[in-house]
Formats: sequence, structure tokens, C-alpha cells
Amino acid sequence: MKFPLMRNNILREDREAVIAHLQQEDPILTNGPQVRAFEAEWSAWLGVKYSVLVNSGASANLLTLAALKIRYPEGGEVITPPLTWISDVASVLQNGFTPVFADIDPASLAMDTGQILSKISDKTRAVFLTHVQGFDGLTDLLLEALRRRNILLIEDVCESHGATHNGQKVGTLGWVSNFSYYYAHHMSTIEGGMICTDDAELYQQVRMLRSHGMVRESTDEGLRQRYQAENPELNPDFIFAYPAYNTRNTEIGGILGRSQLKRLDWIVQRRTENLRRFLERIDAGQYRTDFKLEGSSNYAFNLILKEPDNVLVQRVMQKMRESGVEFRRGSAGGGNQLRQPYLKGIVPEGHYRLFPETEHVHFYGFYIGNFPDLSLEEVDALCDILNRV
Repeated sequence: MKFPLMRNNILREDREAVIAHLQQEDPILTNGPQVRAFEAEWSAWLGVKYSVLVNSGASANLLTLAALKIRYPEGGEVITPPLTWISDVASVLQNGFTPVFADIDPASLAMDTGQILSKISDKTRAVFLTHVQGFDGLTDLLLEALRRRNILLIEDVCESHGATHNGQKVGTLGWVSNFSYYYAHHMSTIEGGMICTDDAELYQQVRMLRSHGMVRESTDEGLRQRYQAENPELNPDFIFAYPAYNTRNTEIGGILGRSQLKRLDWIVQRRTENLRRFLERIDAGQYRTDFKLEGSSNYAFNLILKEPDNVLVQRVMQKMRESGVEFRRGSAGGGNQLRQPYLKGIVPEGHYRLFPETEHVHFYGFYIGNFPDLSLEEVDALCDILNRV
């Protein structure tokens, strides 16, 4: 591919940091001090009290909803985006909650605030909002409404490291936030994810949920002593508070994260510069350019037709294939999740038709790779290709 989705996301300096660790006589490779150091450094960079490194963004979603289930064992509803990665919706289902979908705002591709507020009921336990493709998906109206109604906000920031809302990093405005470090994202630990919060109780629960539910994973001495006192017949090293998971990352993931974090601010700056150039040069007569740019930390170039056009969309795809432009149709997660087989029998047949903005992106939207070493000249060449369709 002349224009891939990602290029050079793990640099020599990252690999050399891993090699230096492996050259020790007996290096620790499982979850250990490098993971803990990365968690602390990430917390400081983001601006939260606690972070827990896991093996993927999907696992971050899973454990977050598992923690929500501890608070609401009876279940309830979680307002969920139809334009997102499958793990957001799957984690809601896997933990016994009912997903309630809200259509998107075309300027941010996140759930529209008015749509969210119209779906809130006495069964609503949380709003699970995805910051899609690096855009800030929040509004002050939404934040205030959720605070007033005491509804938890879960932020999926897997595609939006460094994005801000009113100058504050997204991922710090809700109850909890989830990040991904997959290869194509802003920074990479190969696979990996992070759960971030200021809630001390949640932090302890997530630490235990990450490691089989083991109480010894808690850093709260009082909590550990309480479980030991309540279970005197058990070995203190093997008390399991929850029927949980093993979603730990490794020391190699911690090393890569620490190395890449040093340049994350520069990565965000370069991606943002590329996005602005792309939107300046792309044909605004054919493609949407009126996105919410304030606070953006672009993940990928969004190429969305202004109007539904089945002939034009085929020509665009053919042109990209001929020109070596890698793309994903439907933007985040392949488009409208309500069309996917895993939701058959869970949502009413044809329910996807009630989400026209998501449907438009599903059929007439794409994303194209944006990454730090993509030059402005390459951005211009890419726009030239797309403008000549």
C-alpha cells in the first residue's frame, strides 16, 4: 500500500528498550515493575489518580462493565453507541446489561447529546460514550445532565489519546475511561489497554478483576485484611473475590508504553496538523469537512460523502484501490453495529433504520490512515487522488 493505515508505529528506540531488558541475566517478563511504572507515568500524563494496564482495549471495556455490574448486580440499561468497536457493545451484553442505542452527531461521530438525553430512563445505569476517530465526543450539556441525574459516564478513548474537552483531556471527565494501545493507535504496546479512574474503590476492584479476582492484587491493606478475617480457612494468597479474568499485560508492554509515552504529545500534534491539511485540501463539494476540530487528536482521516450516492461511493473505493490507498469502510468498527449478526434477536429486526446518521457513515463513510511520519506532501497527494474521482 502506498498509503497504509499505519506506518512505523514501533520505532528503533522502542525495540532497543525491549532488547536491553531482555539482555539481563534473568529478566522479569510477566506483569511487574515496568507495568507499574507505566501505569504511574500514564496517570500523570492523563491527569488521573489510578491506571491499570491490561492486555487490550477490549479487555478494558470488559473489566469496566464487570465493575459496573458489581455496583448494579440487578442489571439495567447502558446507553451505547451504534458507531464503535464491537467490544463496547459486547461488554455491555456480556455483563448482563441492556444496550440502548443513540444516533451520532455527524460533526464528532460520537453519540448526539440530544439523542442520549432522550434515551435516559430510570433503568439507565451509565452512558458508554466513544470518542470516535480522535474527536471530542462530549458536550457541557451532557456532562451537566449526567451529574444532575447521578448517571455514570464511561469514556471509550481507544482512538483518541490526547483529545481534550474545554482544555481537559478526555478520559478524565467521567467515572472511568478506557484506552487501547493496538498497533494502529496513537501509541502501541503491540496489544494493550488501560483503565483509568479517580475512584479508589473502582481501582481496587479492577486490579482484582484483572487477575482472576485475587484479593492479593489489591493495594488496599484494609481490604485485604477484611477478606482474610472473613475467610480464615483460606490461604491469604489465594482468596478470590470475584469470578474474574486474566487480562494482565507483560513487562514488554510496560517498556514499550513507557518509551512511546515520551513522544505522545508530539504524535498528537503531528496527527492534528495532518488532519487540518487534509480538510483544507479535500473537495468540500463531495466530502464532509465540517467536523468538530476543537480538542481533536485525530486517529484517521474521515472521508464521508456529503450526500448518499451509490455510484460515487463505488468510484471512490475503486480509485483508492487503484492508487494504493488502504481504507476501512464504515469508519469505526465497520459501520452500524445494529446490522451485525451478534445483535440478531437482541434488537428488533430493522432497528438500524432508526439511526440515519450512523447509516450514512455505514454506507458512505471511510477512514484512511493518518500517522506522524505521513508528510504534508503525502497528504496533498492523497487529497489529489480523492479529488480526481
